[in-house]
Amino acid sequence: MKDRVVLITGAKGGLGTAVTTAFLGTGARIVGVSRAIHDSDFPVPSFTAMAADLTSRAAASKLVSDVAARFQRIDALVHVMGGFAGGSRVEETDDATLDLMLDLNYRAAFYVIRAVLPLMRRQGSGRILAVASRQGVEPAANVGAYSASKAALVALVRTVALENRDAGICANTVLPATMDTPGNTATDRSPLVPPADVAALLVHLASDAGSQITGAAIPVYGRQL
Repeated sequence: MKDRVVLITGAKGGLGTAVTTAFLGTGARIVGVSRAIHDSDFPVPSFTAMAADLTSRAAASKLVSDVAARFQRIDALVHVMGGFAGGSRVEETDDATLDLMLDLNYRAAFYVIRAVLPLMRRQGSGRILAVASRQGVEPAANVGAYSASKAALVALVRTVALENRDAGICANTVLPATMDTPGNTATDRSPLVPPADVAALLVHLASDAGSQITGAAIPVYGRQL
């Protein structure tokens, strides 16, 4: 991974920090994206911060254009960005919650993947990795908008894998169960999935060792199986 260019969305936060740190450890050049992010968040020469709101199609397009202009390539897109809202039955879910989940968990991914694909196809190589959720394939009650948005993300990335299997591009999702992030208030944290384990899987998928894995939705359930 040394000197490869890795674009990480949602690059800081509970999972994002673990993912960014793991990729920095590979010697890759990291472009970390969040609505508010600074070079000082990861003070090493191989890290570049770029602030962007990827729920805007224009912002996603500009981001990819800016990264390509600066580094001339993008070897991997690691889409960690996402969010959660829910707690209501489908008939009680308001439009604002539905729109928020689609914006954070699906549209942002669609916009940035759509923007990066032409560059990767010209390169003849690339990795597209997205963090979905167990609930994208095993929906739960009272989180219909969240589960549906993550299911759409899984379908999108599988489609990208199928459409680009002739272009040297691998595309996969990972499906964590509940993770041990600072925002999780669980009293018993022992069954929770460590963010570092999810990060390690993403690094493997982006590396040469992951070159034969594409079109997969990989569960990371741990003791929550």
